[in-house]
Amino acid sequence: MLDYILRRLLLMIPTLFGVLLLNFAIIQAAPGGPVEQMIAQLKGIQTNAASSMGGRQTQEIAQQAPQQNPSTYQGARGLPPEIIERIKVMYGFDKPAPERFWLMLKQYLLFDFGHSYFLDRKVTDLIVERIPVSISLGLWSIILIYLISIPLGIRKAIRHGSAFDIWSSSIIIVGYSIPSFLFAILLILVFSGGSYLDWFPLSGLTSDHFDTLSSWGKIKDYLWHITLPVTASVIGGFATLTMLTKNSFLDEINKQYVLTAYAKGLSTPQVLYRHVFRNAMLLIISGFPSAFIGVFFTSSLLIETIFSLNGLGLLGFEAIIRRDYPIVFGSLYIFTLIGLVTKLVGDILYVIIDPRIDFESRNS
Repeated sequence: MLDYILRRLLLMIPTLFGVLLLNFAIIQAAPGGPVEQMIAQLKGIQTNAASSMGGRQTQEIAQQAPQQNPSTYQGARGLPPEIIERIKVMYGFDKPAPERFWLMLKQYLLFDFGHSYFLDRKVTDLIVERIPVSISLGLWSIILIYLISIPLGIRKAIRHGSAFDIWSSSIIIVGYSIPSFLFAILLILVFSGGSYLDWFPLSGLTSDHFDTLSSWGKIKDYLWHITLPVTASVIGGFATLTMLTKNSFLDEINKQYVLTAYAKGLSTPQVLYRHVFRNAMLLIISGFPSAFIGVFFTSSLLIETIFSLNGLGLLGFEAIIRRDYPIVFGSLYIFTLIGLVTKLVGDILYVIIDPRIDFESRNS
């Protein structure tokens, strides 16, 4: 197993390289990059351009650009070539694309993602600052999804066709059909001072006076803020996993070895959790990496936006809109690395649950 883990770790290197290369090539062909955005803003009213774009160098260039009359036709405005060249140098676009890609790779090996174009801060600091929010939202969501879905799916499989199975399936269908972001808006309207109750805060992960609270007060304040975002994420994720668990157990319950176990006098809990559970969970574990990444980095984007949570999802979305390439590629690198590691963890869990699985002999 150690040889297999080592090979998988080594394979992460060309995978990361391929992902970065493909996205870097796409970015080069995409219009509206940071240089074009800076030029477009400098062609507008200079005071607005200087104030809306962060960074000392950016504001210096904005101040040196020739002042224009706002009523002048936009297409007639131009910038001196030296100003445009300074903008390219500031963003690193004065170098050929292969050289920029090579420099980026060398920095990423040291987890140095450079500086944000528009926030004038190190990308590493921004990611470290935002990642606790995404971890808080994603970790609680994935734990609750599995704690709810697996027992519920097992119970539905045992009582297949009963009244419990029918009315619980109705709830699951409703949960599956309502997008998480729409359910988040509903929670705000009902429980966050929208139209009915005012039980939970509307935004943020902690209160403004969080630092002045006691240890127990901080825990309660944190849980108070995270309740609605986590609930919205769980509703969007538990339905699929519950039905997957039920169908997996139904397939195993009808097999011959289960009938043999019952014939030997084993009780239902012994049959389910000693024999069926190990085989049925393999399919569920295979979906863990995609569920993990989906909760952390896909569904969290809209949830973070709705509840004003400054996490990685919101940071990456804003960076894409503003063409802040250091944040875009830094977030992509982190997301891809976490996805690859999670996939490896899923394979290790395969072996832990069912030792009969041997990845090393399969690859030899």
